[in-house]
Amino acid sequence: MFSISNVINRFLPPRGTTPIREVLLPPPRPVLQAVGFNDFINLDIPAREMLLGPILPERSLAMLYAPRGVGKSWLSLSIGLAVAGGASLLRWSAPRPRNVLYIDGEMPLVSLQERLKAISFGFGGEIPNDGFRILAADQIESGINLCDEEGQRSLEPLLHDVDLLIVDNLSTLCTSGSESASDAWVPMQNWLLKLRRQGVAVLLVHHAGTNGRQRGTSRREDALDTVIALRRPEDYSPEQGARFEVHFEKLRNRVDSGGAIPFEASIETVVADGHDGIRWCSRDITPPILKRATELFGDGLTVREVATILRVSKSEAGRLRLRALANGLLSSEDELNGEKITIQ
Repeated sequence: MFSISNVINRFLPPRGTTPIREVLLPPPRPVLQAVGFNDFINLDIPAREMLLGPILPERSLAMLYAPRGVGKSWLSLSIGLAVAGGASLLRWSAPRPRNVLYIDGEMPLVSLQERLKAISFGFGGEIPNDGFRILAADQIESGINLCDEEGQRSLEPLLHDVDLLIVDNLSTLCTSGSESASDAWVPMQNWLLKLRRQGVAVLLVHHAGTNGRQRGTSRREDALDTVIALRRPEDYSPEQGARFEVHFEKLRNRVDSGGAIPFEASIETVVADGHDGIRWCSRDITPPILKRATELFGDGLTVREVATILRVSKSEAGRLRLRALANGLLSSEDELNGEKITIQ
C-alpha cells in the first residue's frame, strides 16, 4: 500500500546504523583558542635536543640537495647511520642513538646494500637493527608516492617510534604534480608539518637544478629549519669520487659561532674486518686567492711577482705565502729565491 511514510522509510538507514547526517557531514573543527603573551612565554615547553648537533634538532624539517652524482645519498645514508648509532660524522655528532627510518626511492637494492655495508664498516661501531630501518621503493611493486594522502597514510604505521625520517629523494618519492608548481607542494608541506607536531624530524634529499639551487618551487624551503647545499670544489676532478663542499643556506636553530661555517668533505676507502669500507674526512675550504697564490709560489715566483699577478699589495702577497706555509700548502722555508718575507 502506497503511503508517504513508506517512501520516507525507503531512504532512511536501518535502525542501529549511523544517521545520514553524521555520514555526510565532516567532523566539527576544534575551537581555536589564542594564548596570551605572558601565558605563552611561561609555558613549560621542553627544549629540543639534537639528533645530530649542531645542524639537526629534534622535531625539525631539513633539506639536503646537490646536483646528480655529487654524493648526497652517501651523505644522507651516513647521517642516518650516525643518528641511529649515536656516532660522530664529519664535524657533527649524535649525542645518543635514535630511531631512523630511511626511505629510498632511487637506488637498486644491491647498490643500497653495498653502500650501507661500506658506511657501517667505516663507522666501526654497532648499528642497532631496529634503530635504522629501510623502506626501499625497489621492493614495492607499485612504488611509493608520498605526495598523496594514500601514500602518507600507508607510511604512518611505520612512524610511531621514529625520531628521524629521511626521504631520498623528492624526485622519485613525491611524483604528484609539477615540481615547479607551488600549489602541488601544499599536501606534502601539510604532512611534514603534521609529522613535526607528532615529534618526527624529517630530512628531505633533493636534486639541484641547472641554476645550482634546489630544483622546483622555492616554497619547499618555507617551513624548513635547515637547508644544506653540496657543491663541487673548483679544482674537482671525476677520479676523486665523492668530494664536495658543504654549505649551510639556512640554519634556523641557534648554533655556536663555527656551526654554520662551510667546509669540504670527502670519502676515503678503508679496510675494516677484512671488508672495504669508507671513512669521511673534512677540511677547511681554502679561499680561491690563497689557492692561486700557493700555485704561483710553488712555481717559484717571488712575493713581488705574485702581488703583481694577483693585483694585491706586496704585504698582502707576503701574508698569503705565510698562510700557505702555516697550512702546509707549501713546504719551503721562509726564504724563496733569496727573498726574505717581512710583514709590516
